[in-house]
Amino acid sequence: MFDEVIEKIKKVENGFKEIEREADLIFKNYSVEDCFALAKEFYLSDFYQVRSLGVFICGSISSRLKEALVFLKERVSLDESWQVQEILAKAFDTYCHGTGYENALPVIKEWLNDSNPNVRRAVTEGLRIWTGRDYFKQNPGTAIGLLSNLRDDKSDYVRRSVGNALRDISKKHGEVVAAELQSWDLSNKSVLQVYKLAGKFLSR
Repeated sequence: MFDEVIEKIKKVENGFKEIEREADLIFKNYSVEDCFALAKEFYLSDFYQVRSLGVFICGSISSRLKEALVFLKERVSLDESWQVQEILAKAFDTYCHGTGYENALPVIKEWLNDSNPNVRRAVTEGLRIWTGRDYFKQNPGTAIGLLSNLRDDKSDYVRRSVGNALRDISKKHGEVVAAELQSWDLSNKSVLQVYKLAGKFLSR
């Protein structure tokens, strides 16, 4: 039934918009339960493009089906494809949007404290630009605080995402970011790395 879609998706070499469009069509035309079944089936593929289709679908239904969110966190976060990890970040943002960013705060904090760096980065990267999202737009200090908690993260991959996310926020909330950065211990090399990224636009 989906053979043509799968063959088309396999050929996508750059970007994700075409994959996202196909996921959206499936989401609009099938029940939540059927979408989840299809997503898990697509995720069995050897092609990262087809797995990404499944991840997009899970993101679309995750605010309505807890099992889809669990699948993203426990299964997709282990995927070795960096492309799939990028889609995981987008899927998590879709979950937060569907739930409401303030309502999603407990899950955001849970994911930020997970032992898997891919789970943590799904949040730090997925919600960029954080202060462009509802709730964080009115509460930039909350976003800055959540991100800053990861300034000494064990993963360079996560730290770079944190630094870049804080840099983004500093464009409109420079004073708040600067105040946070002033409290950091820069003798720690990991913290210093994030500090340099986060403060890129503050010295201008």
